[in-house]
This record gives sequence, C-alpha cells and structure tokens, in this order.
Amino acid sequence: MSYSLKEINEQIRSDPQGFALRSDAVYTDKVKKAAQKIAARRRESHIILLSGPSGSGKTTTAMKIEEELKGMGIVTHTISMDNYFNTIDPETAPRTREGAIDYESPFCLDVDLLSRHFTMLDQGKTIHVPKYEFARQMRSDTLSQPLRLGEDELAVFEGIHALNDIIVGKNPRAFKLYIAARSNIVDEDGTVVFQHPWFRLCRRIVRDFKFRGSDAEFTLKLWDNVRRGEKLYISPYKESADIMFDSSLAISVSVLKPFVVPLLEGLPAGKYPVVEEILRGLEKIEPLDEKYIAANSLAREFIGGSAYFENPASAN
Repeated sequence: MSYSLKEINEQIRSDPQGFALRSDAVYTDKVKKAAQKIAARRRESHIILLSGPSGSGKTTTAMKIEEELKGMGIVTHTISMDNYFNTIDPETAPRTREGAIDYESPFCLDVDLLSRHFTMLDQGKTIHVPKYEFARQMRSDTLSQPLRLGEDELAVFEGIHALNDIIVGKNPRAFKLYIAARSNIVDEDGTVVFQHPWFRLCRRIVRDFKFRGSDAEFTLKLWDNVRRGEKLYISPYKESADIMFDSSLAISVSVLKPFVVPLLEGLPAGKYPVVEEILRGLEKIEPLDEKYIAANSLAREFIGGSAYFENPASAN
C-alpha cells in the first residue's frame, strides 16, 4: 500500500482534524479485524506471537488489540519477550562477524524457558514470567510474576523475534501476527517521495530524543545494526504470520515532521547521506500540528501524550 502525497497535503490544508480522525479510524478497523481473527482461533492455542521491526508501533498495537479482545469477553496478558533475555555471559553470548556481542540475535533469548512456558500456559498451568534488568544486563528471578490462563484468556508474547523459527517451531499452533510500517508516500506518477524505512527511523529518532534525551546521532549510529538484525532475524519470517499488519498511518510523517526536522538539521552536513534524502522528502510533505492528534492515536507512541503510557522508551 502507498499513500498519495497530493491527498495528504490537500487534506492537511483543508481539514487537518478530520484527516487525523480518518487516519486513526483506518488503523482502528485493522485492529478490530485482527482481534476478531485471534478470537476465532483461541481454542487452538492460548498463545499469540507478535513480531515486527523497530519503530512499528508494536506496543500500542498490542494494547489496542487487548482492548478489543476484552470487549469480546477475552482477557489477554501482554508479555514482553525482552524479559526472556539470558543474563549476558561474554564467553557464550552470540557475536557479530566483527566480534561484538550481537544483542539483536534471537540466541540472546532463553528459548528453552519460552518453550516450557508456552506449553504450560496452554495446559492451564502457572508460570512465573521473568524480569530482565537491562541496566545490570541480567535476569532477576526475584521480580518474576505468576501467570495462569483461564479458559478464555490469552497471552500475547511481543518481541522482534516472536516469529523466528526457533520460537515458532516450539509452538506451531500459536496465532502469529507481524506488525510493520510498510507504506511509502508517492507522488502522482508513482515516484516514492518517502520510503517506509525512513518513516520508522524518524519514529525512533523522535522517540529517543523525547523519552531518552538522546540526539539524532545516537539513533543513527545504532540504525545500521538494527537494520542488519531485522534483515537477518525478523524479515525472513514475516511470511509465516497469520496476519501482516501495516501500522503506518496516513498522518504519521506529517505528525513527525515538526519534531524530526530540527533534530536532523542539527547533524553535521553530509555525514549521514540518508538524512539528506529524508530531509528532501520531508520538504514536500505538509506538517500536521500535534493538537489534532488524539491521545489514543498510535502516533502518540512516538511523540508523547499517549493514553497508554507516559514513557514508551522501553518499547522496541
């Protein structure tokens, strides 16, 4: 799917409030349809595996799906798979070709524990969800939380590696959901004005700045490795999903523009070629004032003011 540059700009100039509402309504409809499919399959497994690349809005989407399922009488529990990271051991940790610890690798996860927990939850048994302490790079068993699923309860395991074969292979009946911002913005002759990977990068830059206080250079230095991990460990498995959910919004780039342009313009000229390309694309797109953005909009995950959480800095 692609968004028309002409339509975006015309709607922002003529009816910014209505445009924001219509954009959110399209996304809400996708959430409802996803929830309905999940509900229809809940007797097959209590486990939902939710994956997608960084900056895709997985956290907000998972929460919105949870709301929809609750309205159907189905209780869900969203669990971040980050909590299943192994305590980092420099001797055994996976490494990149350059020799650095590969924090993007699925082999940083305790796959055996995940597998046992999937089986136990489907059998109605109680598990203790671990808690990973990122500051100490170790898992804390003392902070674990008990969880047992009732007949009409589901567990959503959310993480970038949720659809990887080493995870899915141990729970093939689970419902699989892949979320990514997959739409470009194109002009009238079909030329791409703004690519969807730029869209996710801009989301990350703005979120890292607003919630971590990190400048754009911090995010850009990490981005190549993030993209490497996506290509190796995430994208190859997306076709196995029961639903491929496009989490881009027609308003998204316009909402981000007032926040991201100053951050990008503050970078050293010519240091990051992608920045020059992004800025040229943004020049053609009308900005949208955040006052038109609802508190429950997916866009709020990245610019702040979300009804779902105050600080989404831990979201991937």
